[in-house]
Amino acid sequence: MKHTARTAFCVLAGLLGLVSGEARAQHTPPAAPAAPAAPAAAPQPEKTPVDTFAKDPAAVLGFTMLDITGEPVALEEFAGKVVLFVNVATKCGLTPQYEGLQSLYETYEDEGLVILGFPANNFGGQEPGTEAEILEFCTGTYDVTFPMFSKISVVGEDRHPLYAKLASAMAEQGGEPTWNFTKYAVDRAGQVVKRFDPRTAPNDAKFVAEIERLLAEPAPAGAADEGGETPA
Repeated sequence: MKHTARTAFCVLAGLLGLVSGEARAQHTPPAAPAAPAAPAAAPQPEKTPVDTFAKDPAAVLGFTMLDITGEPVALEEFAGKVVLFVNVATKCGLTPQYEGLQSLYETYEDEGLVILGFPANNFGGQEPGTEAEILEFCTGTYDVTFPMFSKISVVGEDRHPLYAKLASAMAEQGGEPTWNFTKYAVDRAGQVVKRFDPRTAPNDAKFVAEIERLLAEPAPAGAADEGGETPA
């Protein structure tokens, strides 16, 4: 009898233990979900290269341009010289300035002056021809020997970045070209230092005096090696 009671008690205890375990399981909070993996670091945008124009808005000899025959010319080859940028046209009332520009070039070339002609059709459609036609006109009519380049736009939304720099550097002196034969003078250090209106003739006394003043300045150290020989 005692054995039977003990057996019944054990069975009852087991059942109570099972029920108690199930109850504890029901009241035990679920384990916290695992923390989500840290998101991958967002890619950092590449640093914008330093804009040398922002640092030195007057530096314009970093361009490579096509000459009038289509050959690339690095303007840095003129470093250490006095450079005169002129937007030219063959059918303009100022076209005879070619003669004065050529004379100026011949007079001061050996002292370090170079004139760069950039045909542009922005004003009055007065440069409609092809590069071959422009070259034939310049050399045949005015015996031009200073460097001539392919046609570009010098004003407006499609203007070449070279002329954007020239205009920005001379913002206080009128900025962008107002007509054919606007002239920009660049000193031996490669800085745009003067803007001359289209009607300033190449033999104008003040204009020539400014060119002579720039030529009298020494070239920066190393400019002769970068841009060719410069006068002593």
